Amino acid sequence: MVSKIEFSSGFLWGSATSAYQIEGSPLADGAGPSIWQRFCHTPDRVRDGDTGDVACDHYHRYLEDVALMRHLGMKAYRFSISWSRVLPQGRGPVNPMGLDFYDRLVDALLENSIEPLVTLFHWDLPAALDDRGGWLNPDIAHWFADYATIVFRKLDDRVKIWATLNEPWVVADGGYLHGALAPGHRNRFEAPIATHQLLRSHGAAVQAYRVEGKHRIGIVVNLEPKYPASEQTEDRDATARADAYMNRQYLDPIFLGRYPDELAEIFGDAWPAWPAEDLNLIRQPIDFLGVNYYTRNVTRFDPGAWPLYASPVRQKRATYTETNWEVFAQGLTDILVWVRDRYGNPPLYVTENGAAFFDPPTAEGRRIADPLRVDYMRKHIGATYRAIEAGVDLRGYFVWSLLDNFEWSLGYSKRFGIVHVDFETQQRTPKDSALFYAKIIDTRGNVLTE
Repeated sequence: MVSKIEFSSGFLWGSATSAYQIEGSPLADGAGPSIWQRFCHTPDRVRDGDTGDVACDHYHRYLEDVALMRHLGMKAYRFSISWSRVLPQGRGPVNPMGLDFYDRLVDALLENSIEPLVTLFHWDLPAALDDRGGWLNPDIAHWFADYATIVFRKLDDRVKIWATLNEPWVVADGGYLHGALAPGHRNRFEAPIATHQLLRSHGAAVQAYRVEGKHRIGIVVNLEPKYPASEQTEDRDATARADAYMNRQYLDPIFLGRYPDELAEIFGDAWPAWPAEDLNLIRQPIDFLGVNYYTRNVTRFDPGAWPLYASPVRQKRATYTETNWEVFAQGLTDILVWVRDRYGNPPLYVTENGAAFFDPPTAEGRRIADPLRVDYMRKHIGATYRAIEAGVDLRGYFVWSLLDNFEWSLGYSKRFGIVHVDFETQQRTPKDSALFYAKIIDTRGNVLTE
């Protein structure tokens, strides 16, 4: 443990959310449906039949939530824009009322001295575009760039940090390979196509920003360090495949202009030969990289685990979250240092980091003690500081999440928020973790060494 922690005065402390998980009112004021609205209303897709129709009602309560962030001392807020709220058909006519919601949200944040970090796409593809092939249609790069341009023109005079996509790996793996997330496909041939079109869309949006924007743009990926379960060749090879699939598949094309060699082995005849012009489009210079970190993976060879033939090994004497993820703070330091070493130390933000632990459904005005989450935050924010001491150009940290919210296919069964939400009454109650985070911000991390 470091003897003293003191983050720089310019370090950006914030929280993160996504549109479909908190906004509610997905079809209000002229908005169109997204694939998640459709997925939730398909039987047996989401636990307990939950939907994001109301969620945290942030669409109506955003001023309350901004005031809450200010009360906790947050310097920044990372949120996403619902593509189908702005463009009900995904392309074509703009919905002015939808775009105006984000205009008002940005103004409210700035009035409270909170820096907005806007993510253009956080999984909620317009259903109308899914009907045209979604992330399998090569035209989507142009659709996404057109949508991004509309938002840039509306908000770039006030928004200085933009992210194109959030966690494209989850979109491709959960939505197109394993079918657990919207749009619910399970197809080995579709997954690499979805990945590629996501990355092409990222590149096209960056190009559009260089024309329209005046500030900074990047992408957000979820990274997970992979450690071999043993030194046996089979385990080490399995670890390399797992790393290529989850981590390098998205960053190598952006920073190095190529895909990892292991992907051809993983996908076999489903792996296409991509043209050089596509890789040139993807390899647009970016101004920062957002890293979402939750856990690590200790990997062993598993002949029954398709398509990687690799499986995680559960660790003895370790703490696991409600989502069955091991709490391993050292992995955050390790993955940030890995990015530094492999990709030339780009400016980084930890754009998501947090944990689901059990919290009561209702607060009823009582204190909500969440000691496991407090301990998680203490360890992981300390891990970010160790990465800075190792020379990583880390510029901010965003806790996931500001609010308990709709946790995708898990519905409302898992709570990630540092602020408790009673979904019956919409009452917000800061948990002990929120109060602890406020102290971290106020002391620039020095409270971690007390």
